[in-house]
Amino acid sequence: MSADLTEKNRPGLLRSSAVVGTMTMLSRVLGLARDVILAAVIGASANADAFFIAFKIPNFLRRLFAEGAFAQAFVPVLAECREEGGQAAVRALIDRVAGVLGGVLFLLTALTLLAAPLVAGLFAPGYIAQPEKFALTADLIRITFPYLMLISLTGMCGAILNSYGRFAVPAFTPVLLNLSLIGASLLAAPYFAEPAFALAWGVLFAGFIQLLFQMPFLYRLDLVPRPRWEPGHPGVRQVMTLMIPALFGVSVSQLNLLFDTVLASFLPTGSVSWLYYSDRLTELPLGVFAIAVATVIMPTLAGHKSAAREEDYSKTLDWAVRSVLLVGVPASLALLILAEPILISLFHYGALSERDIAMSALSLRAYTLGLCAFMLIKVLAPGFYARQDMVTPVRIGIRAMVANMVLNVIFVVPLMFYFGIGHVGLALATSLSAFLNAGLLWKGLLREGVYQFDPLWRRYLIRLAIACACMGAALAVVTPEQGLWLDWHWRQRAMTIVGLCMVGLAVYLSVLWVAGLRLAELRAPAPVAPKAGSDSDASA
Repeated sequence: MSADLTEKNRPGLLRSSAVVGTMTMLSRVLGLARDVILAAVIGASANADAFFIAFKIPNFLRRLFAEGAFAQAFVPVLAECREEGGQAAVRALIDRVAGVLGGVLFLLTALTLLAAPLVAGLFAPGYIAQPEKFALTADLIRITFPYLMLISLTGMCGAILNSYGRFAVPAFTPVLLNLSLIGASLLAAPYFAEPAFALAWGVLFAGFIQLLFQMPFLYRLDLVPRPRWEPGHPGVRQVMTLMIPALFGVSVSQLNLLFDTVLASFLPTGSVSWLYYSDRLTELPLGVFAIAVATVIMPTLAGHKSAAREEDYSKTLDWAVRSVLLVGVPASLALLILAEPILISLFHYGALSERDIAMSALSLRAYTLGLCAFMLIKVLAPGFYARQDMVTPVRIGIRAMVANMVLNVIFVVPLMFYFGIGHVGLALATSLSAFLNAGLLWKGLLREGVYQFDPLWRRYLIRLAIACACMGAALAVVTPEQGLWLDWHWRQRAMTIVGLCMVGLAVYLSVLWVAGLRLAELRAPAPVAPKAGSDSDASA
């Protein structure tokens, strides 16, 4: 089948972002349902901490490959190959990259299975003093870690589909992980003496299903990978050259979160779980919108760079920044105001106690302070990677990482010893270091002349500030007190939280409209159409 894409049939960025955002919203909603069930089944116990560590390790590395460094390195090389070499060259590149990536990850997986206790000690050294908890963590890692290889290959397949405009398929794929874990919790967990093992097997099963799900859509493009081990292939070497520094640069926020997990293993039991539940809520706007926008602008930026359209490059970045702030600022404000009601409505059932809710709310607010920074990092980093500049984000990432470590010491020690909430210090340090990271990325793009502010930014910010202030005031007035939430049945909680969200959304959008913001201002520059050799369908 022809895989060619024309200017006429290529979807616009706003439409593509909506497609990815809709699919990702479905995934995140199911993810919340999954976490509600996990909270009821394992709560914030020691065994829950062990599972979250075992799940976080491959999941963290997944973000490097599926959503981060690999995609940022592979997509520009693939775009260049399509521009200059045609379909045969694209197939050759895909086969060699799949072979090298799969081979390296297979070796890493085998070593990890043999050395699971060492891996557990590396990522959760605080558990070593708790032999049962440490042994459980190592056993769970042996089950969950192979997920890394499967989901990384899935991420590669998704990057190919995204490059050909088929954004819906990769965006839907995470839904399968949530369905698998929900099924494992409800159907398999009752048959296990330790429910955490059922959840671990659910993670592994999801990896196989997610990879197989991509294959029919790649087959329609005649791009199903046929792995070939050829690390000396020029395209493979170029991807590896770009990917190695990007492993650090694009994923500093994730490295910070992982570093938080290591430190949290030394804190009281439940700290890892509290951070997990609060982080999951901040990931909803991050995943639904910021990652969606970053996903669709990457091929477009790479195309603008290949065609030397610098003005279009800048306009695309500016649209992405304005778009994520339009969602990120009100989302942050809403999470700050509604932290306890949301956590109670979602998680205060079964094994999760009222104290767990209070602790999770504190770390949720700390993470929320950095939500806009996390979102900006997702859309600013592609501005460097699409130009194959991997060095600048690495330098910025190192500075942000050092700042995070210093801030951890500044916040965690006093908060732990004086208030018993050391986990909040971890979240707060992560948020502040994310602002440093985003600010330096933004400054770098401006300094290089790659990105320029739209003249309408001042008016845009005034509208945004007024709309957010009105929304925050409305939510503060109409939100019931916490005691009522604790007493209500889950149906009353759900109806009330949905009603509050609708009130906040209505006020926010109404004020934006009155202030003069129109949909036409949100439309993105038309994406570039590559040369003959590719076929696309945004809703495949």
